[in-house]
Amino acid sequence: MTTTSTGQPAAGATAAELQDIRPKQSVSKKLLNFCRAKPLGAISAAIIIITILAAIAAPVITPYDPFDLVHEPFLPMSSSAWLGSDELGRDVLSRVIYGARVSMYVGLASVLIGITIGTVIGIVSAYVGGIIDLTIQRIVDALMAFPAIIMALGLTAALGSSVNNIVAALVVILLPGAIRVIRAQVLSIKELDYTLAAQAIGARPWRIMLRHILPNVAASYIVLSTITLGLAIIIEASLTFLGVGVSADIPTWGGMLTEGAQKYIRTAWWLAVFPGMAISIVVFSINFLGDALRDTLDPRLRGR
Repeated sequence: MTTTSTGQPAAGATAAELQDIRPKQSVSKKLLNFCRAKPLGAISAAIIIITILAAIAAPVITPYDPFDLVHEPFLPMSSSAWLGSDELGRDVLSRVIYGARVSMYVGLASVLIGITIGTVIGIVSAYVGGIIDLTIQRIVDALMAFPAIIMALGLTAALGSSVNNIVAALVVILLPGAIRVIRAQVLSIKELDYTLAAQAIGARPWRIMLRHILPNVAASYIVLSTITLGLAIIIEASLTFLGVGVSADIPTWGGMLTEGAQKYIRTAWWLAVFPGMAISIVVFSINFLGDALRDTLDPRLRGR
């Protein structure tokens, strides 16, 4: 790089050379700047991380086994049962913590698989074009014509009630939206100068998609994942609430909400309130984090 005797860049320095001398921010510095710029997003991220860690460490941190009858039935909140007990005397706090394992597993697994596959299909569909793009988009249109909860009910009823079957149903639901969003972005990226230059020098299509297109949709992938994670958790809870989700003997937020709201809301309100609060807090946190990441990673929204 051309510099003066004082170490400053020369007047004729190129943009690439000027970029090389910009100070590099560490990961901790970037996180600190994110917390300052988006405090609500930072708090939401902390809540999500705590929820995931609590779900992983549930056997260690729960005061009781979620299946043991350790209290009197319908015991209100007390020092021995912080969130009370259910109709059988099981500890509600322990069951809420264990319920996070199912909800977070279903949400994270379905989003990771569905959005990743949707991103790959969206990139290939937009870049290749032609009859392949037309066929994929007609399938996407057909899938998007069905309401998400109706499709989830049909797929779960056909596959059976289990955690992995719910994940499979959610993957099918999340695929069309991911394909449509990523495809729209790739259609504009493939017409930019650096993509056309790569084509002009004879770069192979797979190299262009991996080296030039995929990195430029990474921000959209992250934002799309955080936004759809909340949707996946809500759908899982809704399926369990409707009786076609996870087996009734497994503690889940949706199952606890169903049992408490339908049978005991007047006599033991805590059976429905605390699982409902857990769902609301996690979903709101995921949505707030998604908004913060979108504002931070999207150059068009940066600084708003």
